[in-house]
Amino acid sequence: EWKCADWFIPVWIYLEQRSRNGQGQILQRFPEKDWEDNPFPQGIELFCQPSGWQLFTERNPPTFFVAVLTDISSERHYCACFTFWEAVESAQVMSSRGEEEESSSLVQPAQLFAPKSLVLVSRLDHTEVFRNSLGLIYTIYVDGLSASLENVIGNLLTCTIPITGGAQRTISLGAGDRQVIQTPINDSLPVSSCSVALLFRQLGITNVLCLFCAALTEHKILFLSSSYQRLTDACRALLALMFPLKYSFTYVPILPAQLLEVLSTPTPFIIGVSSIFQSETQELLDVVVADLDGGTVTIPECIHISLLPEPLLHQTREALSMILDPELEVADLAFPPSTVSASSLKMQDKEIRAVFLRLFAQLLQGYRWCLHIIRIHPEPVIRFHKAAFLGQRGLVEDDFLTKVLEGMAFAGFVTERGAPYRAIDLFDELVAYEVKRMRAEEGSKQKILRHIKELAEQLYKNENPYPAVTMHKVQKPTDGCHLRLHQRPFPRLDEGTVQWIIDQATAKLQTAPPAVKAEKKCMVPSGPPIAAIMERNGSALANSARRLEVVRNCISYVFENKMLEAKKLLPAVLRAMKGRAARHCLTQELNLHVQQNRAVLDHQQFDFIVRVMNCCLQDCTAMDEHGIAAALLPLVTAFCRKLSPGITQFAYSCVQEHVVWTNIQFWEAMFYCDVQNHIRALYLESNEENHLDEGPQEEKSALEIASEQRRLWPTMSREKQQELIQKEESTVFSQAIHYANRMSYLLLPLDTSKNRLLRSSGLGDVESVSNSFVTNSIAGSVAESYDTESGFEDAESSDVANYVVRFINRFVDKVCTESGVTNEHLKGLHIMIPDIVQMHIETLDAVHRESKRLPPIQKPKLLRPSLLVGEECVMEGLRVYLMPDGREEAAGGNIGGPPLLPAEGAIFLTTYRIVFKGTPTDPLVGEQVVVRSFPIASLTKEKKINVQPQVDQLIQEVLQLRSCTFQLLRIAFDEEVASESAEVFRKHLHKLRYPQHVRGTFAFTVGQSPKQAMQPKAKEKNPSLRTLSKNLMKNAKKTIGRPYVTRKKYTPPTWEQRSSQHFQEDDEDEISVSEEIDRSTLTPSTIIKPSDKMTLSHLVERACCRDYQRMGLGTLSNSLTRSKNEPFRISTVNRMYAICRSYPGLLIVPQSIQDNTIQRISRCYRQNRFPVICWRNSRTKAVLLRSGGLHGKGVVGLFKSNVPASQTDSTSLEQEKYLQAVINSMPHYADAGGRNTLRSFTSAHMSNSSDKRQPKLGSLMKQVMGGKDDGPGKWGSIRASGRMSNYVLNMEIGSRLAGKDLLSAQHNGAPSEASFLRQHRASLYIIGDKSQLKGVKPDPLQHWEVVPIEVFDVRQVKASFKKLMKACVPGSPATDPSLAYLRTLEESEWLSQIHKILQISVLVVELLDTGSSVLVSLEDGWDITTQVVSLVQLLSDPYYRTMEGFRLLVEKEWLSFGHRFSHRGAQTLAGQSSGFAPVFLQFLDCVHQIHLQFPMEFEFTQYYLKFLSYHYVSNRFRTFLLDSDYERIELGLLYEEKGERKSQQVYKSIWEYIDRLNKKTPVFFNYMYAPEDGEVLRPYSNISNLKVWDYYTQEVLSEGPSYDWELVQGQPEHVEEVDRQDSSAPQTKRKIIWPCYDNRSRVEPDAISKLLEELHNLEAELGQVPERWKDTWDKVKASQRTEARQEASRMASSSLLMSSSLLPHRRSLGVYLQESSVGSTLNLSLDSDTSSTSTPSSGKQGGRKSTSNLYSQFQMSESENRSYEGTLYKKGAFMKPWKPRWFVLDKTKHQLRYYDNRMDTECKGVIDLAEVESITPGTPTMGAPKTVEEKAFFDLKTTKRVYNFCAQDVQLAQQWIDRIQSCLSDA
Repeated sequence: EWKCADWFIPVWIYLEQRSRNGQGQILQRFPEKDWEDNPFPQGIELFCQPSGWQLFTERNPPTFFVAVLTDISSERHYCACFTFWEAVESAQVMSSRGEEEESSSLVQPAQLFAPKSLVLVSRLDHTEVFRNSLGLIYTIYVDGLSASLENVIGNLLTCTIPITGGAQRTISLGAGDRQVIQTPINDSLPVSSCSVALLFRQLGITNVLCLFCAALTEHKILFLSSSYQRLTDACRALLALMFPLKYSFTYVPILPAQLLEVLSTPTPFIIGVSSIFQSETQELLDVVVADLDGGTVTIPECIHISLLPEPLLHQTREALSMILDPELEVADLAFPPSTVSASSLKMQDKEIRAVFLRLFAQLLQGYRWCLHIIRIHPEPVIRFHKAAFLGQRGLVEDDFLTKVLEGMAFAGFVTERGAPYRAIDLFDELVAYEVKRMRAEEGSKQKILRHIKELAEQLYKNENPYPAVTMHKVQKPTDGCHLRLHQRPFPRLDEGTVQWIIDQATAKLQTAPPAVKAEKKCMVPSGPPIAAIMERNGSALANSARRLEVVRNCISYVFENKMLEAKKLLPAVLRAMKGRAARHCLTQELNLHVQQNRAVLDHQQFDFIVRVMNCCLQDCTAMDEHGIAAALLPLVTAFCRKLSPGITQFAYSCVQEHVVWTNIQFWEAMFYCDVQNHIRALYLESNEENHLDEGPQEEKSALEIASEQRRLWPTMSREKQQELIQKEESTVFSQAIHYANRMSYLLLPLDTSKNRLLRSSGLGDVESVSNSFVTNSIAGSVAESYDTESGFEDAESSDVANYVVRFINRFVDKVCTESGVTNEHLKGLHIMIPDIVQMHIETLDAVHRESKRLPPIQKPKLLRPSLLVGEECVMEGLRVYLMPDGREEAAGGNIGGPPLLPAEGAIFLTTYRIVFKGTPTDPLVGEQVVVRSFPIASLTKEKKINVQPQVDQLIQEVLQLRSCTFQLLRIAFDEEVASESAEVFRKHLHKLRYPQHVRGTFAFTVGQSPKQAMQPKAKEKNPSLRTLSKNLMKNAKKTIGRPYVTRKKYTPPTWEQRSSQHFQEDDEDEISVSEEIDRSTLTPSTIIKPSDKMTLSHLVERACCRDYQRMGLGTLSNSLTRSKNEPFRISTVNRMYAICRSYPGLLIVPQSIQDNTIQRISRCYRQNRFPVICWRNSRTKAVLLRSGGLHGKGVVGLFKSNVPASQTDSTSLEQEKYLQAVINSMPHYADAGGRNTLRSFTSAHMSNSSDKRQPKLGSLMKQVMGGKDDGPGKWGSIRASGRMSNYVLNMEIGSRLAGKDLLSAQHNGAPSEASFLRQHRASLYIIGDKSQLKGVKPDPLQHWEVVPIEVFDVRQVKASFKKLMKACVPGSPATDPSLAYLRTLEESEWLSQIHKILQISVLVVELLDTGSSVLVSLEDGWDITTQVVSLVQLLSDPYYRTMEGFRLLVEKEWLSFGHRFSHRGAQTLAGQSSGFAPVFLQFLDCVHQIHLQFPMEFEFTQYYLKFLSYHYVSNRFRTFLLDSDYERIELGLLYEEKGERKSQQVYKSIWEYIDRLNKKTPVFFNYMYAPEDGEVLRPYSNISNLKVWDYYTQEVLSEGPSYDWELVQGQPEHVEEVDRQDSSAPQTKRKIIWPCYDNRSRVEPDAISKLLEELHNLEAELGQVPERWKDTWDKVKASQRTEARQEASRMASSSLLMSSSLLPHRRSLGVYLQESSVGSTLNLSLDSDTSSTSTPSSGKQGGRKSTSNLYSQFQMSESENRSYEGTLYKKGAFMKPWKPRWFVLDKTKHQLRYYDNRMDTECKGVIDLAEVESITPGTPTMGAPKTVEEKAFFDLKTTKRVYNFCAQDVQLAQQWIDRIQSCLSDA
């Protein structure tokens, strides 16, 4: 029991001179001598008048408040101050001020009043008792009651009050008064009466919560109010809210004015200040100010208060508003309850506290599971594992809780409440037993409210245990007594009396027996573990269960040594490691494999385990809140591998790079955890000895054991106690040694000789370790930051060692002092640590030495690529990684699928290709082989780039090689490849790419040994290629001088003979010629000398000649006399290539032109390429000519400066004569006035049905020329079309071409008369380059017209191609692939160029088709001219759409007419600077576009075009080498003997190769080939109709490009074998086809190829000689054709319709497709108005087998399938007439559809065959067709109605019945 009051002190003002302000002065103090246990508190006088002592001019009523003082031992003293005012005579004041003031004229107030305070100081906080007692004393004094003041004060100082226990005591102070004092039941719960409720009333919910969080997170809090009592209450309330935490910083509810500087203290505080001083508080920058009077809380900018974590914050707010504002719930109700009243203030106060009590229970739930008990005796030492608590609660990131746990209040909480054996209170019960309930009730407001009320009841009961209170009886002064005028001052009291009373009381107390309060101690309940509370979501658990399964499997694979399986799972495991559960699972799994603290692994296992450990640790923070590092700590010292006898490497040397190992808190927590386990074991053992017979005990937690021990402690003997203390101490000590070892393991780097200082910042202060991920041993990095003053020195590793020694010392000091290790032991430890570290460094050195000797990790074996015959390796494989580029498919990008790239393998350089072959680094696809290759000759760009590699190894740099076969290799050399090798690789590559002469290309060197090219030193031995080529040229020129061209056979001389180059004479195949003609005397002559005839026989074999003969353009008959009626002749003027180097030897010229004229004419044209005829329209006999562009006027003069002017004119005259000769050759030229008028055209080709859809020629021409056309048939304009300078010319051509359509000529109001007059077409159009034709005027007398057009030059083609390559094969991934691709594609303008070429070609086709001849005369006549001329022929003449014809076309127009393949393809060193210009590729792309639009017109497939595109740059064949026939002859390429090939595999010509391949396999053959006789194709050329060729975008990673057929063929056998093995299994095996990996045409071939292949295999199995596929195909087609004929004759309807995959917009082409691939008759509707809903039908009447193929072969353009069709009469519904309808029986959809007529596309009705019940012969009814026999009627009965039908005759009716029956039976 404590005394009610310790001191009673009246305090009075002591005035200083000349002022109204003074200081307090203690008048008396009772008792006069100090109590033994309680010294007199200093500074009381300051607190009586906190705002300062001063005089007042009027009497104030008495005031009362309680201030709180804290003494040195942090005990609180409550000072109750009762203040009243006494009058002071002003004279009295005056006299004290001295006389000199008297003369002053100041008017003094009559009377002044001075405050006097009565102060009670107590250690108990009973405000009301103090108020009553002091009030009683005042009353006695004021009202002059009879009681003696001394007596009352003596009683007050001696009466005692029990501290707790809920007792009720009545006290009387001996003045007829009576007070009842109730003590709280449990003193650990704070007493708040109404203060908490008041605080919320003053500040509101949000503000108080804010203050609450600020107080808990240790901010400074200042209350302002003008009422002192309110300040005290507010502070008390805030403390009450913080229960069960106790506030341990400065706490001054009322701060006196003199002490205001306390506010600038750096430590946290809770202080109250009178609001008079508000202005002084404003400059405080870091204080949260709460103004109680204004209800505001001000938080300065620099402070961030962490609030409660959600959802707790929200829940707390809701609960508080339910209590404080119950009306809120019902405010919106239509019929609110009549009364909703809040509880009384006192009750509300307890309810609010209940909310906060619940809040703390939720915040701290499960805290006892994270306590570590390190010592039990003599006193329990307890530590809290903060990281584990936060981790298990999932609140690691939460600011608030983290700060609370680090705060002083929580440290006090752990010390006070951590003890395992003590008395428990409401909070302990709540946190142990009610947490589950709180979680369950989370959603329901009613239940929460009920719980709060229950708790509030308990809190209220604790403060007011007795409901019925006996009445207080305390006298109060009469009202207004303080205003009495004549009040005697407070008397001076007699100390003696008071002292005597006190002495008596103490004497009595000493004789009384001491009151012993029995403490109810017990074991503190722990409550449910956190894990049990925290499990929220089941789905996540199920998901993680699968992941854990993967982790377990992977680890068990490792220990079963199935490393391949483990590697496959590794990526999944690494992904799973992001989850905490998987990391825990991993540590448990690894634990299972440790026996007796050891697990010895082999190298692969060790690497694997270390890798997963590192992965596990890399997501750990320094706190290690999930205990992962803790769980791994014992494992890293268990897993090891033997490096050599006696040297073992442990896993810890490989997992040091994690920041957690440098965090001292982590080591402490680990240490305490281990110590707890050992101490628990210590007591468990002793228990087991005592209770052997009790049977199995359940596991006791350390806290339970500790509580049991604490209970027994007082009963133990002194010796036993000492023994236990010593045992515990030595346990802790041994753990400390163990940890010193462990820490040295993880802190000392493997290579201690290097002080790896990775971060200059270091981790200087390990306490504040930053969370940055340190990439190497941390010891190294920090070593620098410590000076080495420790006694232990070692030359090499002193700083690392020193750092580690220090770190461990600091750790040991801290844990040992906390856990009470004796000083001797501690000193011993400090001596031991340097030795431990030194020893460990020595073992590490040995391990490091040995680990260096380990063989490197086995890398995958290098796979050798298969080579062609004659292809040889130049450089053996260099190990590289193939990095992914911008094409995402292979890297598992947008499509998904496993990432095939990056792949590791090797790069090979052969004489022909660069090949990468390897396997993906992703183990999921590790079995696949990745091949990427391209011919060296196609390399266009090589650059070095630096790439951030995704592969683990360090990579020097990446070499990016780009090829014009649309391939990109980004290779990163492995670190084992020396940089020299990489350089050598690049040099060789360069050398092979640009040989000095075309002889160096693969097509020539194939089969020769490539060695010389490769030894860099061997250069000097053989003469340089340049001199060689010079000699070559000399000899060639000599040879050319002779009348023959060359011998048949040319053997390349060996290297040695090259320098003295001459042709060896070889009599049998050489024609000996006596005279050598000098170059200058070479004159063109019209007669061929006899000796030339043999030579000519060679020329005749050339493609050109064969083609001329095919077209009947001229023959070389034996007699030199030609029939003169032939308009053209074959001229041999160029047989020596004298006139034009780049033309073929034989040319077609008009009959009337002499050879010598030709020579002159040729000078007017660039490169001497004069106009020659290359094709003639067999119908209109119009001819197509080609030439180079014209030279400018002056150019001719430059060439022949000595020629007189007249001769220049004569040249141009001859030129005109030449053109006139061409015109004259046309058969319909002979006409009135020689004019080619419209009438002379047969009407046939003017009103050709196809003209309907063709735009008018005029507008077509305009567009090509760049004019604008507003006519109806718009064809898309050409980009970059400039304005026409000579618009008139345009108009004229436009009007002439317009033919009969006069309207289209009236653009811009041109007069129609003019156009009417000129209704003729020119006989010859010259298509020339606008820039060159600037000066040419239209000459009305001429019969030709010039069409100037703008074309792009080769430079633009190059630029465009570069962009196209970047678009289709981007170097690096774009941010938005879809957009970037389309944008770069558009920017490349490649499609615009194709559009332009096609447009010009279609124009020329139109002109030729309408009977005008055309001369194409653009640039030098060998790029665009060639493209246009070839396309025109391809479009106009079906022959060129066959394989043979296309070959001829290319040989004639491209090879013979001298397209410069070597120059444009940059095939030699000379062409290197000019770069690659894909003119031929552009032509092939145009053919591809036409092929897409007319798939049935070409005999060859798209693959054929791709094949040519690939090989024309690959240099595998000699066909596309060199720039002209002349150069090829020079090298002896043109006329080779058939037998001369070295081996049958090495083909010199691509055409031979294609022929042979075509015989073997139908890969080049288009099954849909069904040409229309004489069909002229007119493709659309709008950019919207053009498609990007898939040649540019596709790749096959499984085998590389599929164009080297031999390389690809060898592979797929093993796949088939696998398929055959499980033939028992169902055959529907799914195949997965990756778009970028598999060769789709091979993996899933089209139906026909598959059938042919199966046929072939069957024949082989039966032992027959397999038939060639072409023969089989032809047979099938022939039989189909006869069937089709029979069918056609039998069917009444017109021919069957069938669709192909034609584009729907080809409708008006009138394409008849006669024999289709499956041989049914095919044709498309010719009516230009209906859309092409052409539909397939089977050939014969029975549902023949072919229909199934049919469906697989054609994708339907519309959903139309027709099995049988024809006209039937159908009776309408009731009272409707019979009508003929077109019926279609569809087996596929199982329905019978009918249309109005055959052309109708819209279905008028459908009869579902599933509903048909029967078919019966019918009878004719009213209105039936008269002519039809009766038996032709039949009825169809369905479930809904009966249909009546009638066919044209009986057979047809029977046929229909059979067909429908068969459909029904099939179903």
